[in-house]
Formats: sequence, structure tokens, C-alpha cells
Amino acid sequence: MPRDEPDRRRLLARRSFDVTGLRPDLRIIADNVTPGARVLDVGCGDGALMAALRDSRQVRARGLELNPANVSAAVTRGLSVIQGDADTDLVDYPSDSVDYAILSQTLQTARAPHKVLEELLRIGRQAFVSFPNFAHWRIRMSLLTQGRMPVTRLIPEAWYETPNIHHVTIDDFRELIAQRGWTCDGEWFLSGDQQTSRGMANLLAEHAVFLLRR
Repeated sequence: MPRDEPDRRRLLARRSFDVTGLRPDLRIIADNVTPGARVLDVGCGDGALMAALRDSRQVRARGLELNPANVSAAVTRGLSVIQGDADTDLVDYPSDSVDYAILSQTLQTARAPHKVLEELLRIGRQAFVSFPNFAHWRIRMSLLTQGRMPVTRLIPEAWYETPNIHHVTIDDFRELIAQRGWTCDGEWFLSGDQQTSRGMANLLAEHAVFLLRR
């Protein structure tokens, strides 16, 4: 095999991964998952992240998803996904059974998000968590000037339709990490579809991604 063949294969894998069209927070997660890892994606949707990890990182991925249509779509991709509820069904998974447990854009919809996080950190050696930041300046401005919950590209549902029942902020989440004694191995922040700095993230970032461990 030519000496540069492994480098060429890695480059091709990266190109394949870059065109998957993943949501920005999912792209951050995928970029930081170790190739060949074992992953449990909780609230995996239609399996877009799992498929990208399988195809570009040779990850062994399983998924848990509440919506039956999404479960069907993920299974059609050839993925191992079952229907289940993060609030009740994570207790059935063995401790330390995966390298990464992933909870993307689902934390704010859980009935008991702190308990879901505890289960993630029991099941996975590390856990990725992404969520919308409800302290972003546009949300603050909408409440200040209009006195109404905003409807935006990233939070598109009206207040009476939204699945978001816990309006978490970045500072709220950091405080929870400190209270529980968890370790933060990484944090990334998004403004629109682009990463932004950690400075004043609670005000300026629309979405956050954290990598945690016990």
C-alpha cells in the first residue's frame, strides 16, 4: 500500500462527512466522536447523525426515539433504532455500555432533564448535550419589547405548540454541572450556523454543545 494511502482515505472520509448536511450542533458532535466508538443517540430523530457517524467514523451506533415516523425513517437507513422515551426508558441500559451518549436538542423537552442527564452519564463514559439557549439576546429583546414568546427560525413553534417545556440557558446548565460535580470536557457555541466565542456566550450564543463526564 502506498505510504500516503491512509491519509488519502481519511481525506475522502472527511469529504464524505462534510456534505452530509448535518445540523451545526450535530456537526460539532460528529467532529469530536472518536472513530470506532460505541454511541447511543437519545432522541435521534430520523438518524441523520447516526448515519453520518456510521459512514464516516465507523461508529457502532444505536438510537432511541419517541416519534414513530422518525423511528421508521431511521430503520430505513439501516440503523438500529427503537421507539422509547428518554424520561422513562434509559434505566434499561447498562452502565458504561457506550463510549458516548448523545442528547441533541432534546434536553429542553424532557420532563425531568436532570434525571435524563444522570442516566446519560451512567450509560456513557462521556455525554454530548446540545440545546437552544433561551437567554439569547433576541429572545430577551422579544420579551422586553413585545412581551411575547418569540417565534424564530430556531424556535419555530408558538408557545402553545412547542415541545420545549424547560427554557434552559447556558448559565443555568453550567450551574447544574457545578452543582452535580460533573466534569465538562468541551463546550461549543453557535450563533446562527457558525461557531462563536465563549465570551458572553449566555447572551450571544443561540445554541450550545457540551461534552460531559462523571
